[in-house]
This record gives sequence, C-alpha cells and structure tokens, in this order.
Amino acid sequence: MSTPAHPSPAAALAKSAPRAPLAFDRGHSDDLMTFLAQSPSPYHAVASAAERLEKAGFRHVEETDAWDGSTGGKYVQRGGAIVAWYVPEGTSAHTPYRIVGAHTDSPNLRVKPKPDAGAHGWRQVAVEIYGGPLLNSWLDRDLGLAGRLSLRDGSTRLVNIDRALLRVPQLAIHMDRSVAADGLKLDKQKHMQPIWGLGDDVHEGDLIHFLEEESGLTPGEVTGWDLMTHPIEAPAYLGRDRDLIAGPRMDNLLSVHACTAALAAVATADGAESLPYIPVLAAFDHEENGSQSDTGADGPLLGSVLERSVFARGGTYEDRARAFAGTICLSSDTGHAVHPNYAERHDPTHHPRANGGPILKVNVNNRYATDGTGRAVFAAACEKAGVPFQSFVSNNAMPCGTTIGPITAARHGIKTVDIGVAILSMHSVRELCGADDPHLLANALVAFLEG
Repeated sequence: MSTPAHPSPAAALAKSAPRAPLAFDRGHSDDLMTFLAQSPSPYHAVASAAERLEKAGFRHVEETDAWDGSTGGKYVQRGGAIVAWYVPEGTSAHTPYRIVGAHTDSPNLRVKPKPDAGAHGWRQVAVEIYGGPLLNSWLDRDLGLAGRLSLRDGSTRLVNIDRALLRVPQLAIHMDRSVAADGLKLDKQKHMQPIWGLGDDVHEGDLIHFLEEESGLTPGEVTGWDLMTHPIEAPAYLGRDRDLIAGPRMDNLLSVHACTAALAAVATADGAESLPYIPVLAAFDHEENGSQSDTGADGPLLGSVLERSVFARGGTYEDRARAFAGTICLSSDTGHAVHPNYAERHDPTHHPRANGGPILKVNVNNRYATDGTGRAVFAAACEKAGVPFQSFVSNNAMPCGTTIGPITAARHGIKTVDIGVAILSMHSVRELCGADDPHLLANALVAFLEG
C-alpha cells in the first residue's frame, strides 16, 4: 500500500503528540476488509475472530465444562457472541479486568420461518427487517445468503452462499412519477421481499432444500435456521489517494476486528505475563434490536464469564467484587463523521472527521456511558499510543443513538467509556470510513488493554 500523496488529518493532529511504536498500520485495514468479507453474519464474525485468537494461542473452553485456574488465553463462543480473556502468570483472584466491547450484528434482511414465497411468475424469499437498515440501500443489489443451520442431530453448520442469489428490485420511475417530487417511500412488508428465480408454483421447503444441497447435507437434515442476506460486493479502498474504505457491516465489525486484533497483540507481546490487568474481548449479538438476549450485552454472558474466571482462580465473592470495582470497559461502536452534505445535522462545535482518529462519544443523558473520568482513561490510552482522538456529541435538536456501553455499565457496575470510529452512511448496505482510523483505533485499544 503506497503512502497517500497528502498527509491524513490523523498525521497532522498527531505531530505534537509523543509517539509510541504502533502495533498496527495500513496492513490492519487490509485485514479488516478480509474480515468483513469473511463475516456475512454474526456467526461467521465470531468464527473469524476465534480463528485469529487461536493463532495467537487462545483456546476454546465450553461453558458446560468445569473451568480451572490456568493461565493463558481462553475464549467462550455462544451463537453470535464471543468473550475472550488472557490470564497472566501470577494473577490474583481479585485482579481487575480491562474490557474492549463491541457487537457482531448489523441491520439487514432476515429469512422468515416460512421462507418460500412468490407471485406473478417470480419466486421470492420472505424476509423480516432486522434492526434499522437504510432500506433504499438494499434495492437493486446482488445479495448472497448466509447464517446458521441447525441440524436434526443437535449440531449447527455455518452456510454462506456468496454469489448473486437474491435481489430486491426497485419499481421503475415510469410507474411512479411521484418519486421525483416526493422521494422514495418503501413499505417494509410489500416492497422488500427479494426475488431469486422464476416459477408459477411456490413449493414449501425449496429454499432450505437448496441450502442443504449447497452445504452437502441430506434432505430433511436441517430443522432450524438463522439466515440473512448480505451484499456480495467486496470491500475496497476508495478515493484518489485510497484514503477511504467502503464496505459492508462496518457497524460494528470494524470494532470487533480492532478489539480482536488488540487482544491478540497484547497477549502475544513481550511482557504479557506481567500485565497488571486481565485483558478481555466481549463481542455481543443483537445490539441493533436492544441487546436483550442470551448473547446480547443485556444478557448474563459477560458477567458469568468474568465471575467464573475469578472463582476458577480460587476467588471468593469478595474477590469478585474487588475485581469488578477496578474494571474498566471501552465500548467501541461506530459513530457519525460530519457529513459534507448535511453538516447542519451535526453539533456545530463537534465535527469528527475521517482519518482524524477514534472518537470519544458523550451524551449527558446516558445514551453513552462516558463521563469525565472515563474521558481521562481514554485520553491516557491515546496519548500512550500516540493516537489523536476526537469528541462526538449529538446536535441538541437531534435524537442520540446508544450502544452496549450504558447496558454494560448498568448491568455489571463496571466503569464504561463509549468510543469508536467516525463513518458515513451508517446502517447502509455499504458504509464508509477513513482508511487510517481502523488501525488508529486498534493501537489505542492495545494501549488501554496494557494499562
């Protein structure tokens, strides 16, 4: 990757900051695009993260097994969620955690329990709207299908049909001239059902039988499914100087990738055995629809893992309380870069820019969990890493989104700070970020996990 002809905003902002050796550079962004392509569903994202952790020496542990107090890297995988942690030698039972958190899910179109549909000679797949996607961005896109198949024997199988299989066709302007004056209006039920072929008859079981054939399974072997559409266009560098990245599911696989890379780097670095904290990755599912599930941030997964780790090292409830009291979490999720065509929608004094470094997200009504002491923690990590950072706050006249941050803070009593990377086109089928921001975020996360 050649150096851009013009210095990035990040480079300009960081000139006066004391620089530390950076673990990640543009190669991290190259790997991010690979990760995005490998992860068309939360289940694939977790598998991709687990693969990277195992290469760093982490080992999978089952929740149903008894845990021991051994040191090293471990991870728990549950559906579309993963929690991983590294226990250094000599760690006490009351050693606090340093957590980097994110979510694996993105808004999309998900297959209904009775997926086979069609009308007027077109074969269609019945889908339900997941989260809050920009519906117009899904029109006239070549879509694949991916997710998890549940088999008759109780096992599961990942499936990824990464080719042009589905399409949601837009109505020609000749048949709705009002679009030019009034804008596009889409009915979620009537207008978002994709086509996948031709035929007058709808046969129940066609889609699942097709997936069984594609997966090398026998007919009737699949008894359950969690399936979703994804765009098949590959992530790519964009712009004259290739200083932007366009791709799917950056909200929030960009953070999942950075958190995974940071934990692996810290666990394999010289001096890992003397870390003052236990570094943790927590990547949850279902953030886009409220986090209330057994794999969501509002579920018991993270607390259960942290507690079991304390007790496996011979700790008591008092040790658990001490560990949690000293724990800090960075909740990393994408935020809004200032939009050049809609700058009035942003707070007039807070305009995060692409390649300006990670953003610190603040909302006094606790839509984000950041307070002044949390800001100081993140500022210290960025200073240690030599990474610039920016602040984000919503325009007072606009509603503010939220993240896993306030949920994590309230559910576990853990100091939490909301951060992320500023992007454009959030919740679109294809989002946009600065090409330097992913590795700047990852370097800040490394510094935070190191304490």
